[in-house]
Amino acid sequence: MTLSTTTKRILAVITFGVLGLIYLPLLVVVANSVNPSQSMTWPPRGVTFEWWERAAQSAGAREALVTSLQVAAIATGIALVLGTLLAIALQRYSFFGKHSVNLLVILPIALPGVVTGIALNNGFRGILGIDLSLWTIVIAHATFCIVTVFNNVQARLRRMGTSLEDASADLGAGVFTTFRLITLPQLRSALLAGGMLAFALSFDEIIVTTFTAGGGANTLPIWILNNMFRPNQAPVVNVVAVVLILFSIVPVWLAQRLSADVEPAR
Repeated sequence: MTLSTTTKRILAVITFGVLGLIYLPLLVVVANSVNPSQSMTWPPRGVTFEWWERAAQSAGAREALVTSLQVAAIATGIALVLGTLLAIALQRYSFFGKHSVNLLVILPIALPGVVTGIALNNGFRGILGIDLSLWTIVIAHATFCIVTVFNNVQARLRRMGTSLEDASADLGAGVFTTFRLITLPQLRSALLAGGMLAFALSFDEIIVTTFTAGGGANTLPIWILNNMFRPNQAPVVNVVAVVLILFSIVPVWLAQRLSADVEPAR
């Protein structure tokens, strides 16, 4: 399809307009993290790293960062195991209710976060009688992190085909040997990409976390929410928000590089 010069210019203006609408507010947050004014007056009249030093010295921010890293790491590990097993089961085998199971696996990431949070809160406290803690946050995050890993692994399995796995079985290899020597090496980049996306998704999640946090557990997004309206903490919150942006962007960028199309098996 050939586009006229006028159409290309219009599309370019729309594209840059949308990108500006998305990313300019992020740049404002970055600028405010070095804004010498505590009231965040705009435009900044200088540059200071005082707020970065205060953020580094904030015990609450450090504890929240460690908690977020712990939750994201454990939830990602659970998602890698369960998401991979589900993807292999649904892509390589046929059984009754297969399509229904596929829908149920994907559903948690499609539901509004507030609905998932309320459901999990009721499940933990009302049905199971479990007190909210760090582990309830981990379980809650794992429910939607599984979908990210599942989608990446399932897409890779479709591209791989089954020829190499069939050849391995014909040569006498068992299911686990075939998985270890044939399937897993081909899934490695998909697992890394899915794991990084799941980590980023868990690290900055706030809605579900709000309903499932307890026992003194405080993740970085919750810490930001609790401190953003305190005048003396506003500059520090901007610094923590920049850290959150970096921890979210890097895994997504790496996952995008790892998710590049590979030559399917013949």
